[in-house]
Amino acid sequence: MLVDGLVYLNEELLSLMGTDESIKQVENVACLPGIEGMSMAMPDIHWGYGFPIGGVAAFDTDKGIISPGGVGYDINCGVRLMRSVLSAHDIRHRIEDLVDNLYLNIPSGVGSHRKDFKLSKDELKKVLKKGARWATENGYGTNDDLLFIEDEGQIGFALPDNVSDKAFERGRDQLGTLGSGNHFVEIGCIKEIYDENIARTFGLFQDQVTVMIHTGSRGLGYQICDDYIKEMFRASEKYGITLPDKQLCCAPVESPEGKKYLGAMASAANYAFANRQMITHWVRETFEHVFRMSANKMGLSLVYDVCHNIAKIEKHKNKTLCVHRKGATRAYPAGNPALPEKYMEVGQPVLIPGDMGRASYVLCGTNRAMEETFGSTCHGAGRVMSRSQAIKTSKGRSVSKEMESRGIYVRAASKATLVEEMPEAYKDVSKVVRVVHDAGISRLVAKIVPLGLIKG
Repeated sequence: MLVDGLVYLNEELLSLMGTDESIKQVENVACLPGIEGMSMAMPDIHWGYGFPIGGVAAFDTDKGIISPGGVGYDINCGVRLMRSVLSAHDIRHRIEDLVDNLYLNIPSGVGSHRKDFKLSKDELKKVLKKGARWATENGYGTNDDLLFIEDEGQIGFALPDNVSDKAFERGRDQLGTLGSGNHFVEIGCIKEIYDENIARTFGLFQDQVTVMIHTGSRGLGYQICDDYIKEMFRASEKYGITLPDKQLCCAPVESPEGKKYLGAMASAANYAFANRQMITHWVRETFEHVFRMSANKMGLSLVYDVCHNIAKIEKHKNKTLCVHRKGATRAYPAGNPALPEKYMEVGQPVLIPGDMGRASYVLCGTNRAMEETFGSTCHGAGRVMSRSQAIKTSKGRSVSKEMESRGIYVRAASKATLVEEMPEAYKDVSKVVRVVHDAGISRLVAKIVPLGLIKG
């Protein structure tokens, strides 16, 4: 190991890891050239391709590497939170209508695509270059939305010419779709406020209706990762990089292969920003249809949008680093110039979804995160069961009825998805966020409980 490893856990979460080998993956990442600080993982850590999910690792841009396995297959999978002026009482009798209409308006499931929407390759190149800005320029939202997205929804070093024809083909008709697995659109309400001042700055209040969107770059991002893993196998050999695990295949950041991957990865990240922006537009249209009221009157506006599968070039302690966050969220403190002016005095909103039966959380970035974790924190609950284990455990149960008994109305593209995503398949997110709060790398602001959702 070239540096130490650091995993944020308490004894209870550690005991849940069983035979999961993700801590070994933290050790493996610590062997990669040019790594700075420590190889880290957050309390939602679980096994991933090469790097652990929940992992954070930063590499010197002159001496270090970039690895597709450190970003993940779903490039710029992320979360966005919308607020409203509605209370839970205002919508409780309409929740089924809302969820049913969201399900109709936002395609979900494996291979989902829009029948009414297919882009030419030239237009899709504009999406990959402009990100969420392409969506707002084409009527899917407003410029105000852009102010509350990480990097304003556009990573500047995107190079669409580095994206394969196969990736373009997979992305052409999937923009504005949810996908499958753990992706969702969830209507919730604020159950508890932990920090009144920060919550007020984020525009959050007790019993407020919120909408959380969790999705990423769909088949286009997956294909880009797959394409570049093959290229990085060759690059690792070419540059003589010793790999403790071949899934850590990589290239020097400043090499032609490294720069080529960064340009393609940023293109997928911009696609994901545009994807969440378009879904936001259809969420607003759905509320307008159900309540016969304008989205503006319902105050349906953006709190923030965060990436949690990404590599970024950032300055930390006067060094230029390539920070990999795979299943980890940026958590910048007050005063950081990357923040929207509205949040400059409190810090960045950190959005942490849980499983569909318990809760999600809003936290805030801290100075300690900048000192210890390159401004990073956890991204979700983290799985404790594989999908096949969840299917086996839930045999004979109706997960949708169990959700209904908790007062949560769910629509999903398939029963299999619901089973794979049942609450027990995940750690209790309340315990995960408590670890990062107690460690000081982000601060609890509000708890959101689900009322209804659509799943992929």
